[in-house]
Amino acid sequence: MEYKNKLVRFTSNRVWRTYTGGKILDQLENKAHPEDTHFPEDWIGSTTQAINSGREEVFEGVSHALVGNEAVRFDHLIAQDPSYFLGDAHTKAFDKNPMLLVKFLDSSVRLHFQAHPTAEFAREHLDSNHGKAEGYYILDVREGVDPYVYVGFQHPPSRESFKKMIEEQDIPAIEACFEKVSVKPGDCLFIPGGSPHAIGEGILMVEIMEPSDWAVRFEFTKAGYTMPEEARFMKRDLEFCMDVFDFSQISVEQAFEKFYQQPKVERQYTETAYQESLINESVTDKFRVKRSKISGSVDKAESDFYIGIVTKGECDLTIGEETIHLNRLDRFFCPAGVDNVHIESELGVEILECYPPAI
Repeated sequence: MEYKNKLVRFTSNRVWRTYTGGKILDQLENKAHPEDTHFPEDWIGSTTQAINSGREEVFEGVSHALVGNEAVRFDHLIAQDPSYFLGDAHTKAFDKNPMLLVKFLDSSVRLHFQAHPTAEFAREHLDSNHGKAEGYYILDVREGVDPYVYVGFQHPPSRESFKKMIEEQDIPAIEACFEKVSVKPGDCLFIPGGSPHAIGEGILMVEIMEPSDWAVRFEFTKAGYTMPEEARFMKRDLEFCMDVFDFSQISVEQAFEKFYQQPKVERQYTETAYQESLINESVTDKFRVKRSKISGSVDKAESDFYIGIVTKGECDLTIGEETIHLNRLDRFFCPAGVDNVHIESELGVEILECYPPAI
């Protein structure tokens, strides 16, 4: 397969989850009868296998890449030339692991209350190099929905009372530990490991995270499905997982200050085109997120690979002798070995760019 100086795109990569959604993703795939099901996520540029109890025989989560008209598993493509796709410095530090996982998430219901371990907890207790810090970029909201997330305890329970709430599945008591934190399209949040949270219903977002599927789910039933015990506490028990939670009190106002990321102009391409930093090294050492806003014509060079998602508008993107037209919510992978990307957009385009950790 000839892959150098070619844009890498991705086929649909829907993954089964314990909650429901995905109608908007069905519409993107031009399905005849779009509907909300247990496939509410599309994993983008993924080399991570999904962990779903009861579906161990199903291999899901790893993306398939399109190079020209040829399809290949994304991890197999990277393995052909890790230095070209990921860069020499990245490969020396992390081998063939891209070190990030990007998803479309389309919720029709509020997601389960959950929390994810920090990388430090995962290394010490889970024999894993990855926790699951997350970034959210809000794309859209379903009609009639007042969008929100729950994040951090506004009314923190004691460890013992919280454990009892979970054991008894007293969802009203659990929900009373939180207050709604409003979100809107264009917002970007960073949710560190340990923060209890839940994404509200009717939200379409991009999730950027460490490449793992670790989760402590302390709400067991959602959309008529009750998850098995081994899916709740990372195949451990509740007492083990109590050490994952950050019980600090954080007001809604403090949540805005802590979790919301304000864009900062990082690079001016031209008078009508620039790149903003949304999540950088001062926020986390796990991944980076930027956003390019381009009107007109730009030649763009990066020292790192990135996963790009068109969040507004459309553009023509040229790498080498190949030009591809990209519309809203199209996604692609730009290898580290690409010297230049030429982007043209007469009416303007916004591209979300998801980068690995800085070396």
